[in-house]
Amino acid sequence: MIGTRRARLQSVDEEASVTQLELFFDLVLVFALTMVTALAADDPTPANLLRAGLVLALMWWVWIAYSWVGNVVRADEGIARLAMFVAMGGTFIAALTIPEAFTDLPGGWFGPLVFAIAYLVVRLVHVAIFWTISAEDPQLRGQLLRWSLGSITLGTTLLVVAAMTTGTVQILLWLAAITGDMLWTWAAGTDWRLNSASHFAERHGLIIIVALGESIVSIGIGVAGLPISWPIVLASMLGLVVSGLLWWLYFDVAAITIEHALKQAKGARRVKLAQICYTYGHFPMIAGVIALSLGLKKVLYYVGDSSHHALTDALHGIPLAALFVGPAVFLLALVGTKYYATKSLSPARIVSAALLLVLIPVATHLPALAALALLCAVLAALTIWETVRFAEPRDQIRHA
Repeated sequence: MIGTRRARLQSVDEEASVTQLELFFDLVLVFALTMVTALAADDPTPANLLRAGLVLALMWWVWIAYSWVGNVVRADEGIARLAMFVAMGGTFIAALTIPEAFTDLPGGWFGPLVFAIAYLVVRLVHVAIFWTISAEDPQLRGQLLRWSLGSITLGTTLLVVAAMTTGTVQILLWLAAITGDMLWTWAAGTDWRLNSASHFAERHGLIIIVALGESIVSIGIGVAGLPISWPIVLASMLGLVVSGLLWWLYFDVAAITIEHALKQAKGARRVKLAQICYTYGHFPMIAGVIALSLGLKKVLYYVGDSSHHALTDALHGIPLAALFVGPAVFLLALVGTKYYATKSLSPARIVSAALLLVLIPVATHLPALAALALLCAVLAALTIWETVRFAEPRDQIRHA
């Protein structure tokens, strides 16, 4: 137990698993990711994509904060349970307000300020629960003080100020809030506690599944209300295969090797691995999957809507770029995190990511369905090649 009897906080041990309450907490993030995808899809312009990316970064930072809490104390015990539920409420309100995070809609409360205040509450609850956790741990208490001094100021105060502005100033304040918070966290030290490498890796693996689930949901939303047809069935299966291949590329070997490296690391090295490979390294993977979701949603709309012809109409602009750039970013982020953890590079994945980017101009001349098939073919070729080429080391990593 940690702290006083009143606190009733239970430490997480090395072999701990993710609690059911943490999975319940993730349901709020599922909704938030759906709202981010909708925000990007409703107006796929560079400015609006930037706004969607900023909101996604904020939602990610909320989730990250509580993933660290759940690795130090059990999220479903004592006052940690209450903190998780309060954080869920604040996160859900913020997610509900995503369409108004930058521009207030007529009627009701002032949306941008509601979003900022909800985010502020979630962050303050996080600091409060960590303050209780660190009651008998001077090193962790010192780390918390250093971190919160800048993080709360940069990450929340600027966001509240941004709610009262518009246009370029508002975007710049959002950028300052997010980048300042992330940079301050990077520089604030490595005196955090990471009690369980297996819990931490499992937690982040589950959030990858959540993001991939959003890509599958986007397939369904893209054809919602449209009569079933062979183009819809084919496009849906191709989209599902793409999501499945990204799952394979993450979980088959890469996630296992990164987790092994985290387990073997000790002290500050373990905390730094957790920060770089998971806290920072997994965000571009999530962003890549959300970009893919945008592309899949548009492809399914193209192949199912009667105003487009499935075999002739091409996907253009940002939706097409998102379809290919998203998986490329996912691959490169996975390569980077694995290299930092193990010093092992994956050239085939780098080549495949580069190929996806090179193929974007080609895909502009292809029907939307063919562009999706091309993406699927590249990822399938990479997966098959790795599985065959590295069959023996793959078997050792997975089963040794």
